[in-house]
Amino acid sequence: MSDLIVNPFDDGGYDLATMTTAVNIIPNKYGRLRSMGLFAREPVQSRVIIVEEKNGHLTLLPSLPPGSPGTRAKNGKGKTRSFIIPHIPYDDVVRPSDIQDKREAGTSNPKTLETVMMQRLTGIRGSHAITEEHLMCGAIKGIILDADGSELYDLYKEFGITAKVIAFALGAEGGDVAAKCRQVVRHIEDNLLGEVMSGVHCICGEMFMDDLISDPSVEKFFLNHTKALQLAGIDEDPRKGFVFGGITFEEYRAKATDPSTGKARSFIGADDAHFFPVGTMNTFKIHDAPAEYMETVNTFGQPLYAKQVMSADGKKIDILSESNPLPICRRPGLLVKGTK
Repeated sequence: MSDLIVNPFDDGGYDLATMTTAVNIIPNKYGRLRSMGLFAREPVQSRVIIVEEKNGHLTLLPSLPPGSPGTRAKNGKGKTRSFIIPHIPYDDVVRPSDIQDKREAGTSNPKTLETVMMQRLTGIRGSHAITEEHLMCGAIKGIILDADGSELYDLYKEFGITAKVIAFALGAEGGDVAAKCRQVVRHIEDNLLGEVMSGVHCICGEMFMDDLISDPSVEKFFLNHTKALQLAGIDEDPRKGFVFGGITFEEYRAKATDPSTGKARSFIGADDAHFFPVGTMNTFKIHDAPAEYMETVNTFGQPLYAKQVMSADGKKIDILSESNPLPICRRPGLLVKGTK
């Protein structure tokens, strides 16, 4: 029976190392936030991370006569906060009935274990990917939620700050969307405190986007934006990257099935917008903890782990997978929520 368990990647055994490598190289097709490269991965050896907060104010340095001692840096005491990294296991199983008397799609060839295993690994990879996207979206919003909608971390409470909310009054008479945009950008600039950014990005719900682009003070700019894309021969949805008031607005429609209800749930509210800086150095991180296996004790975490276990009676192969990610915004003061 041991000859049955083969690795489609190297014809060897499906041990933890090879299977983990395999599942991590399957293309990740889910996740706009992931594709932006906003969160820098930082593997850790522990299931708990410590975030230290220090005054990051930049200080003007005075000129001094040659030979004078340098101005001494004032290093204030930092505050430390601990976060437990979520553990997300996800298992599947392959049975003889999944292979026996089955044919490869579009051929008369018998289905193989390699094909079935690749299909299962691809599904596992996708489920972990959309779960990670959900966690990253929570970090952007300042409130990280579990799959069932329960709260994992309220970053505003953790860092002792008040969430910044700006009402855009879209469509209101006398409204000034550009002024609201400047208010957002200035708030983020004022709270950089030693951090840098290259711009401000916004992910928003469909109703916010509709009301934004139909607002009298914005509509003509959106139409010009759309026309410019057409003239340039760019086949791209104009909602994906509309720049106005120094902010790149993007309609974000990620959703996934809520395991507690079986219904699809959007990651952000249809009427909401969430603003955040891009091009930062240390604001957004995603920490990967090691898996719950003896082989991985005190090792640096990987984005995803997988292994297989043959049952004692040889009638099934359990596919065990897990991820242990914590996307976090280390400076929630840089986050802004917008309402219509």
